[in-house]
Amino acid sequence: MDGIERDLDGEAQVLRLSVTNEVGRSLALRYAVRSVPTRVLLDGDGEFVLRQVGSPRREEIMSAVERLIG
Repeated sequence: MDGIERDLDGEAQVLRLSVTNEVGRSLALRYAVRSVPTRVLLDGDGEFVLRQVGSPRREEIMSAVERLIG
C-alpha cells in the first residue's frame, strides 16, 4: 500500500484505520469489513466504489481511482 499511497499523493486521500480502535470499528461496521486487511475505496460522497480483501491488487485500485478522478 505504501507505493500506491505515494502514487496517489495529491490525487486521492489514503486513510489507514485500525479495527482495534473506536473509529476503525465504527467504519468497519458501516462498510461491512469482515476480515483484515480490507481496502475500501469511496467516492467524494463517501459512497462505496471498490472493496479488496487480502493482498492489494494495485491495477484494480489505480483503475478505480482513475475512473473517479478522470
